[in-house]
Amino acid sequence: MTGSRIVGSGSALPEQIVTNHDLAARVDTSDEWIIERTGIRQRHIAGEGETTSTLAIAAARAALADAGLTPADIDLIVLATATPDNTFPATATKVQHALGCPNGPAFDVGAVCSGFLYALTTADSLLTTGAARRALVIGAETFSRILDWEDRTTCVLFGDGAGAVVLEAPDQARPAQNGGPGVLASRLHADGAQHDLLYVDGGPSSTQTVGHLRMKGREVFRHAVVNLTNVLHEVLDDAGVCADDIDWIVPHQANKRILDATAKKLGLPAEKVIVTVDMHANTSAASVPLAFDMARRDGRIKPGDLVMFEAMGGGFTWGASLVRI
Repeated sequence: MTGSRIVGSGSALPEQIVTNHDLAARVDTSDEWIIERTGIRQRHIAGEGETTSTLAIAAARAALADAGLTPADIDLIVLATATPDNTFPATATKVQHALGCPNGPAFDVGAVCSGFLYALTTADSLLTTGAARRALVIGAETFSRILDWEDRTTCVLFGDGAGAVVLEAPDQARPAQNGGPGVLASRLHADGAQHDLLYVDGGPSSTQTVGHLRMKGREVFRHAVVNLTNVLHEVLDDAGVCADDIDWIVPHQANKRILDATAKKLGLPAEKVIVTVDMHANTSAASVPLAFDMARRDGRIKPGDLVMFEAMGGGFTWGASLVRI
């Protein structure tokens, strides 16, 4: 039996667009330098009144509209973010209240750039066991609020945004049809020994400050290609399919070179990889659902397609999910 089904998606971006040329006027960098090393051309940056919760709420509303459902149909919200509105309560509860969803569980998941994969797998597990019927799974970030805007090696890499999907529990009364929609397989991993390669140097318990993002880019790149390649093979083996069966890969949008290297190791053409990093930069937990929604709405991803989600982030955390749309 397949897992829960994606029945709708939505996304939201801040109004303000910041180009590489805009950043070059602020720090010692250039449009050519950023594009060559990352593939990024612009990013959306949250302005006054825009927060992680406002972006999450907008993406959730779009996903509900796409699914043809109302907030009353949702009895679970799992929100992935590393930049919550408050230390507590969970940003998911603000989304629940704003939408007017029933009083089912609503909680945040913190796995940084892998957060959406962690949230999707958690929600799928709850739905397939009957704990809930329909869930909003959201990735939302305002990473611009934790960047050191004087560090040219990191501030050029990130942007803000949100993406959401509506998951619906499988019909437990009858077996899923071969080739039917649903989550086919998921794998999650973590390696806390790599903490110092990608982290934020603050927190309520350690420094009583928010802190700024710190990253050793070369080491992160090396781990990302190896870890993502391995987890993709694990998921393919679990699902009993081969790489050639995949219609689309929707990866975490960290760096165009990582996307290219991972696809090459799997023997997949670049044409099968959904790329939005040029428009949005790295939106952390929002990047996978944001890219997925964009590709659905422009007609690339269609019902029946076999789609692989994958991501790696600070912690290190990483994971992948194979989904029939």
